[in-house]
Amino acid sequence: MCRRKRRTTGDRVRVHAPGPSQESLERDGTRTCQPNPPLTRTTLGQLLFSGMIHLGDSVCVFKKNIYMCVVTPPAGRELPPICPNVRLKHQHQHRITVDNLPPEVRARFATDPVMPLRTKTVKEFQEDIERATVSGDWKHVHDFYLTTFGSFLELNAAFKKDANPPFNTIEDSGINTKFINAVYDALSLTPPDAQRAVLKGIINSLLREWKGRRTKDDLRAYFILVQNPQCTSPATYVIYAHLLRQIAALAEADHYFLMHWFKKLSQKRFKQLVERLHLFISTRLFPVKAEELPPMAKCSWWIPSATKVLSLLNAANIISSTPILPFVDFYNPTLDHTDFMEDYRIWQTQGNSTRFTFCQFAFILSTVVKKAVIQKDSEQQMISMARQSLVDKVSRRQRVDMSLLFLNIKVRRLQLVSDSMDELTRNRADLKKKLKVSFVGEAGLDMGGLTKEWFLLLIRQIFHTDYGMFTFFNDSHCHWFSSWKCDNFSEFRLVGVLMGLAVYNSITLDISFPPCVYKKLLTPPVVPCDLDLPVGMATLTLDDLQQVMPDLSHGLAELLSYEGNVEEDFCTTFQVSQEELGVIKSYNLKPGGDKIPVTNQNRKEYVQLYVDFLLNKSIYRQFTTFYYGFHSVCASDALMLLRPEEVEILVCGSPNLDMSSLQKAAQYEGYSKTDPTIRAFWDVVLGFPLKFQKRLLHFSTGSDRVPVGGMADLNFKISKIDTSTEWLPISHTCFNQICLPPYKNKKELKQKLTIAISNAEGFGLE
Repeated sequence: MCRRKRRTTGDRVRVHAPGPSQESLERDGTRTCQPNPPLTRTTLGQLLFSGMIHLGDSVCVFKKNIYMCVVTPPAGRELPPICPNVRLKHQHQHRITVDNLPPEVRARFATDPVMPLRTKTVKEFQEDIERATVSGDWKHVHDFYLTTFGSFLELNAAFKKDANPPFNTIEDSGINTKFINAVYDALSLTPPDAQRAVLKGIINSLLREWKGRRTKDDLRAYFILVQNPQCTSPATYVIYAHLLRQIAALAEADHYFLMHWFKKLSQKRFKQLVERLHLFISTRLFPVKAEELPPMAKCSWWIPSATKVLSLLNAANIISSTPILPFVDFYNPTLDHTDFMEDYRIWQTQGNSTRFTFCQFAFILSTVVKKAVIQKDSEQQMISMARQSLVDKVSRRQRVDMSLLFLNIKVRRLQLVSDSMDELTRNRADLKKKLKVSFVGEAGLDMGGLTKEWFLLLIRQIFHTDYGMFTFFNDSHCHWFSSWKCDNFSEFRLVGVLMGLAVYNSITLDISFPPCVYKKLLTPPVVPCDLDLPVGMATLTLDDLQQVMPDLSHGLAELLSYEGNVEEDFCTTFQVSQEELGVIKSYNLKPGGDKIPVTNQNRKEYVQLYVDFLLNKSIYRQFTTFYYGFHSVCASDALMLLRPEEVEILVCGSPNLDMSSLQKAAQYEGYSKTDPTIRAFWDVVLGFPLKFQKRLLHFSTGSDRVPVGGMADLNFKISKIDTSTEWLPISHTCFNQICLPPYKNKKELKQKLTIAISNAEGFGLE
């Protein structure tokens, strides 16, 4: 005889029974006892220990699996003890059949499952909360939470806008989000037993196992449960982990629905989900109290499950018409303190295999981590190249010169571009060695400062409009590739090599490329083996053109939205013209384009072809040469981890100067931060206009850009120099150091500092 325990909640009865036999799972009827093997007796013990559930609640364990049975009794009748031969089966909808009950208690059931009728509104629920707050009687609210979260069926009954909504769109979940928000917002105001009731209900919901694809109601239930604010506490992490595991294990088509539902959340709710997942991952990696969580060995699947769910939110953010959150909000700074190089090594060797690595989900890795990976990868390649050069010399019994360990560039200031091209061409095989620069006729030793100076001056000359390689657009404040045709594009290769060397040697450049250049640089991120394959041909849109040529982009947008007759009013064909070295040339956007009019029907095609022509085809040879120059130095699997915006940050740093942050991070030698000279220095610097603040940064560090990681990464130092106050300040750009004599007052310091930073080119030895 099976034991049963009955608890009445409205018109529902929960019956506890041992797990079904294999025979009972093979007969018609709806499955009521649903096992979930991953949720074992051990896990249940943890839940009991934490106080989330109690013995006698509506769960029981049988042969290491957990079951919950839900039965609707015939009206006005008591159910007899359930007999061992009651047979159950999994079906699309979940209900109990009573075919095997004795005739005296058998009642007629509807053929189709009926959704429980729940008509409570947001206003009614809020009134219930107000009454309970005043009276102190929370039973009605407690019963609502217990019933609502007791099963997926009840969740849908409570929160669906319509019992059987048409499902012809992926955009609308059919869920009353205002009601969900009200219920969750009020949860923190309820007594602890009501909050525990929600957790117990979620446990009951998750203790079910489905075979085959989930229904849309199941997806709605997951969508509702994952928004539970209780999941911020480590005490609930066992439940939260199982919820995330089930969501992560859904089919790709189900993920597609959830992704589109997530993007419809408000920014506040969306951000809460992201922050909750980050907190879960961080706490699992570095728990405040280790005893609060199970041993890592027993829950190694927690972090992969959470990261996969976070990737759905990241995808939702990407496909949203405007990003809900900036991409940096998906960074988890906790990972900066993990062994990310080991993670990178595993990813390199095993790729996107079944073994989890954070590199498979690169959106979660901060730019600091990615920069460090690229730096260490570069260092390993530098060491390898230097070792090979050394071995070659020794094997040929030649004299070993330490200079062979470096990429040595020696240039004249007056012939900077031509000398640099010659040096880089001559040393093409050494591009992956450590860079050392010297200027002819100057005694400076390159400990990093001369390299920064070389980059800065060379970039200024190459990008000057008089040089003709790039066009500067005043309205977008960016440079773009000149579309003129010639037989030799080697100078574009030089620019690509310079950018690659900058990333390779951790130098920031003052380059004003639009974001689409970095998209093209990552198309593809690794140079294809077949050199005949096109490179840099990114899929670009009108939004990308907006960042380069905003006026033209605006005109094309007006063409797309024009309500009149495009063919008659615009008189345009699929042929475009552009100026090249003072000559107007025409190009067909498609074969016979000069004879094909642009109409209301084909204007979208015209705009897309025009954008593709301007940003891809018209500069294809220039950009291809530039692409191969960049990747000849910076070829690394680590580039596959980067977004285009992150490549831009690595190349250019940040143009946003925050001198207050520099003041907080500054170090002192011979001075203290309370000395009058130091106080006067920061008063002057913080009062400088942006132009002079950039000059100061360039004077002391060799670059006016902020590196990845912010001002703190500069290791900026102010040292005391015991010389006459008639001397100007001195800088050591190799060490990001500025040396100040002990000036008598603020006025004198400002005068001397202004002269120094305004005449900051050239190097010498003391």
